[in-house]
Amino acid sequence: MKLSIKSVAVLFMGLALVSSCKSKKPNSVKLGKNSTATGITYNKKGGFQVDKKFKGQPTGPNLVFIEGGRFTMGALEEDVINTRDNLERTVSVQSFYMDETEIANVHYLEYLNAIQKDSAQEFYESALPDTLVWKDELAFNDSYVEQYLRYPGFRMYPLVGVSWTQATDYCTWRTAAVNNDLAMKNQKGKKSTTKRKGKAAGAEVKAAPAFSAGQRLPIESGIVLPAYRLPTEAEWEYAAKAMIGTQYEDENQVNQRIYPWDGPSMRLSRGKHKGDMLANFKRGRGDYAGIAGKSNDKAIITTEVYEYPANDFGLYQMAGNVNEWVYDLYRPLSYEDMNDLNPIRRNDFMDNAKNYDRKNNNSLIDNRSRVYKGGSWADVAYWLAPGTRRYLDQDSSTSTIGFRCAMIRAGTNK
Repeated sequence: MKLSIKSVAVLFMGLALVSSCKSKKPNSVKLGKNSTATGITYNKKGGFQVDKKFKGQPTGPNLVFIEGGRFTMGALEEDVINTRDNLERTVSVQSFYMDETEIANVHYLEYLNAIQKDSAQEFYESALPDTLVWKDELAFNDSYVEQYLRYPGFRMYPLVGVSWTQATDYCTWRTAAVNNDLAMKNQKGKKSTTKRKGKAAGAEVKAAPAFSAGQRLPIESGIVLPAYRLPTEAEWEYAAKAMIGTQYEDENQVNQRIYPWDGPSMRLSRGKHKGDMLANFKRGRGDYAGIAGKSNDKAIITTEVYEYPANDFGLYQMAGNVNEWVYDLYRPLSYEDMNDLNPIRRNDFMDNAKNYDRKNNNSLIDNRSRVYKGGSWADVAYWLAPGTRRYLDQDSSTSTIGFRCAMIRAGTNK
């Protein structure tokens, strides 16, 4: 028997009514009107206030979401220098955000401009990158010394000559700058909404309280972003490998990865761009780019931060171009003294600096030794594998080390 249009409509209305009757459990985004603990209504005058406009953590400028998970951390390449300082182990990393590119010269010049206006001259001078990292008595790098940081033609080239300490200071400033901008924009939005409502109702409406630069909104507002910071070594390695691109049928993975892409080659293995280089690195002694033409990797020194294809997380230049500082203190046995959830080496806990006797020049390792990873324009392909690691004093800088920032994902893992 055929159903009439009216019967079908009644049927759909009934189904909708039944589904609406099902109790919807509150979550962090859709909290509901009342407290599930006390039953008291939220946002009553003089009562507990919650922001019902919260829709989850906003994505900060230049950040890419990295869904957390389990992975095999450690070196997959042959340990040619026999350091044995990053043996394989299974760890899990919570979801986080990471800059899709390395911090470029123009980004750091923006920082220098800001702190020159509101900071002491001493701090401004301490923040200046060391442009002399390009100087070499046996090489004609004079133009890089004078122009690499400030000449417009290098604006979107990765920042170099910056120490771990300077990179950390930049993260602190960036957190304040981004949150201040978000707060100012939110204040403008409230003012314009208030004016429209007042005009429509024909009534006098009080303006929203003024927000001035330098103030900080409360965390409960949901507008304030967590701190920008250097990524941990585990986060960096997880993001670089991007094993999400190898998954199929639930938790199965097709293969491991030596580099941030599939296969052992440094060139694209298929497609119309087959044979093109995938990274900027040193091919061999005296060979920084190959011969002119198609086989050229497009760079003698560094290159633009968006050059070469992104990995499966959407991150650019996670291999080559410049090495990148990470948060961790260097210890050769970090793979043993670790937590298997969000591992990090903050200090010399369980591996004291005195064990290495830096004072008597029996080692270069101390509590100022910071890890850097990724390989650079001046490194051979071995160092482009995410599992390799090196270290340098936190106040030192070179023409081959830059950085990018990370941020925790507050709330859901997805």
